[in-house]
Amino acid sequence: MSVGAQAYARTAQQIASPRDIEAQALLKAARQLQDAVTNWNESDSGLSAALIFNRKLWSIFVSDALSDANPEAIAIRQNIANIGIFVLTHCAALQLKPERERLQVLIDINRNIATGLSGRA
Repeated sequence: MSVGAQAYARTAQQIASPRDIEAQALLKAARQLQDAVTNWNESDSGLSAALIFNRKLWSIFVSDALSDANPEAIAIRQNIANIGIFVLTHCAALQLKPERERLQVLIDINRNIATGLSGRA
């Protein structure tokens, strides 16, 4: 990455809202999962790394949703926790038994929530 690109990335992080940062993280996870689908037949499709990244991200979301310090309405927090539990369970199942076609649901969830966070829904 060039010096200019690094400076831009640092500045963007400083002015990005938490929702924008969450949306970007979800899009990164979706991209990694999509790359695993695209490269499925290669010896290292990136599936394991993509699932681990997605699980870590959603673990953070679930933990935040369950926190008493979270200012969101309880209904929103419950929805996030429920989606997160589904995602975490789905990731764990895919780590045990990888199935290419079952990745799309994770990609779609991440993209749809990122769109909502970005206000583009």
